[in-house]
Amino acid sequence: MSLPSEPLTFPPAMSGEEVGGDPFDGAVMRSVRGCDAGLVCYRTAADRMGAALVFTPEVPLAQAMAMLPLCGVGFQNALGALAPPEVAVHLAWAGGILINGASCGAFRVCASTRDPDAVPDWLVVGFDLPLILSAVPGDVPDQTALYEEGCADVEPGALVESWARHTLNWVARWEDEGTKPLHAEWRGLAHGMGETVVQDGRPGTFLGVDEDFGMLLRDTDTTHLIPLTSLLEEAP
Repeated sequence: MSLPSEPLTFPPAMSGEEVGGDPFDGAVMRSVRGCDAGLVCYRTAADRMGAALVFTPEVPLAQAMAMLPLCGVGFQNALGALAPPEVAVHLAWAGGILINGASCGAFRVCASTRDPDAVPDWLVVGFDLPLILSAVPGDVPDQTALYEEGCADVEPGALVESWARHTLNWVARWEDEGTKPLHAEWRGLAHGMGETVVQDGRPGTFLGVDEDFGMLLRDTDTTHLIPLTSLLEEAP
């Protein structure tokens, strides 16, 4: 059940809509039917929260996929502004969110096309974040929830508003300055870089990312490039 709440406040370039179901699915459906860029669908419940942002890119999908790590950076900046300073937030390449080293929700992405060279009509990036663990913490040591990590005073609505503002700021920087500042910020938050990981069933050393944030994965024979487009969910 959603928590009763006052309408959230968003920057002039954005609009908000509280939804009863999954915010990501809601944003995708509104995109398919036709909606303006900057729509933020959100939902806050007693045990979890989520939000999703609609983009209408003007660049090919391969470049527009930068909105996935960009939204992650916006989330880290937003939570960093609201949570106690000792709370550490990191971002997995595939969209995972880690708080104090444990998995705590994830980002998802969907677009109107899967063709990396085509300009998509729309692109949606959203996150889902558990507020309270549904299991005994000791039973799932690699998983956590926001309120388990000293963030009980972080109000979900305020986090959605802050995420929107910080994300919009990064979109403006990306448009004005290119990918370099975003790369620098994201690399400082990236989880698992330099370590052995498994992506798309392929184990290897996570060396870093290319200009479009594709994963560079080194195995015993060669370095593979896994594009961000491999993370796209199927559009309805």
